[in-house]
Formats: sequence, C-alpha cells, structure tokens
Amino acid sequence: MTSSSPPETSDTPVASFPETAGRTKGYEKRAVDAFLRRAKAAFDEPDAPETALTAADVRRVAFPLVKHGYVIAAVDAALGRIEDAFAVRERQAVMTRSGAREWVGRTKETAQVVLDRLSRPRGQRFDRVGVMRYGYRIDEVDLVADKIARYLETGDTVTVEQVRSVAFRMQRGGYRETQVDAVLDAVVEVMLAVV
Repeated sequence: MTSSSPPETSDTPVASFPETAGRTKGYEKRAVDAFLRRAKAAFDEPDAPETALTAADVRRVAFPLVKHGYVIAAVDAALGRIEDAFAVRERQAVMTRSGAREWVGRTKETAQVVLDRLSRPRGQRFDRVGVMRYGYRIDEVDLVADKIARYLETGDTVTVEQVRSVAFRMQRGGYRETQVDAVLDAVVEVMLAVV
C-alpha cells in the first residue's frame, strides 16, 4: 500500500526555512511561500503567460518583515539559487533564438554602460538625494563601485553573492538608492550572463 501526501494548498509551505526567534524579524512566511509557489509554476511552465517570471523579478522581490518570520539569510540564499536557475534558462533561450553572438553583444553592452557609470569621479557616480533626505553613504558606494569597476576592467575577483548581499549605511544627502540598486542589478545580470 502506498501513502499519498496531502494536497498542496495556499497555506502549505513550499520550502522549509528556519524561523526567527525573540524580537528578531524575518520574512513573512505566507508571502515567501506564495512567491516560491509562483516561481515553481513559472519554472515548470515557462510558456504560460499567467506565471511569467524572470531572473530580474526574482532579484527584485521583497517581503514584509515580521516577528517569527523566515530567517532572511536562508530565504535570500534560496532566492539566489532560483535567480541563477532562471538566468541560465534565459541565457539558453536567447542563445537558441539569436545565437551566442547576440547574447555576448548584449552582455558587453550592459557591462560597458555599468563601467561608464562607475568610471565617473568619486562622489559623482550617482544622483544625490536632497540634503534633508537619507540616501546611501557615498564613500561606501564608491568603494564598492571601485571594486566592481576593477572586476569589469581586469577580472578582479568579485562573486555574485557579494554583489547581491552588499548593504550600505545611510547618510543625509547620500546617493539615490534606486540608481545604485539598478546598477547593482545590472552587474548581477552581467555576472550571471558569463557564468
């Protein structure tokens, strides 16, 4: 006699992650589980428009922070693996459709745009928020920008995980977060394209 597993419902966890304890906040479980179900459906049925999802969508997903949520680092690591899987499939699709030359050309173009941005003088690489608002700390962003520029120019060692996990403190009149985040996203795309 074979045992059957219970049917999966919208409340059934998709993956098992450790839970935060005490006052430490983590990602809201239902939101994470719902996104993971969506990602699985999108990966299993790549041509279904209702489940369409890209590596960039995975990279940009955000979840509410709550007490007794999933441990952030564990979920982020899983999301990184999911993003990698989608990126590989996207690369294969473009190469099948347009050839390796098209893929390499696009990747070089994106890398050059990023490098042009990061080659600007320190303190002038991104727009700044107003003096009364908080943005990313300029010296920290410039330090990371220098390291990424060296990676793009000379192949210095930088991993995708390092770029994904970079975090900046805030300062008044700092760099505009959305611009910095967009460039970091582009760097991840370039790195995944050449893996």
